[in-house]
Amino acid sequence: MTTFSDTPDRYGIVSRTLHWGMAILFAAQFLSAAAHWALPRENTLRETLWSYHTTLGATLFLLVLVRGAWGLANVPKRPPQSGRVGQAAIAGHLAIYALMVLVPAVRLLASAGSTRGFSYFGVQVLPAREVEVAWMQVASAWHGEMGWILALLVLGHIAMATVWHRLIRRDGVLGRMA
Repeated sequence: MTTFSDTPDRYGIVSRTLHWGMAILFAAQFLSAAAHWALPRENTLRETLWSYHTTLGATLFLLVLVRGAWGLANVPKRPPQSGRVGQAAIAGHLAIYALMVLVPAVRLLASAGSTRGFSYFGVQVLPAREVEVAWMQVASAWHGEMGWILALLVLGHIAMATVWHRLIRRDGVLGRMA
């Protein structure tokens, strides 16, 4: 029987939906960043993919906050993680969550201090400033680098789930989230 909340045996439908839905959105986000970096300017595919990067990033930021709150509410109910591998998994998840918050947060901070501001689906959320606030721009210089570090951590997460848990240990960890 599928439950909304997590249990010691399996993640609930809310956790699984957030996990896999966000996985698809992050894949699209990383694809847009990769195309922006790798393809030449004036490339139609590059511009098309880049056109949704900011809105998708803000959407992911909101989903990360929801997922984080849901995860914290379900910590005592979740499947246990023990031993050194369990501690490494906890550390890896914390690093992923930290970057999922920091990467968009530094960009939003820069937008709050910019002459463009920030709009979300056409709604002006952060107004444009007449003069850019320099200190608010500093951290955003690391936005891209932190994003690529997040992408590498996500690839490590996928490798651990598929290679270590599914192929080597065959311990059913991947099945708890599927």
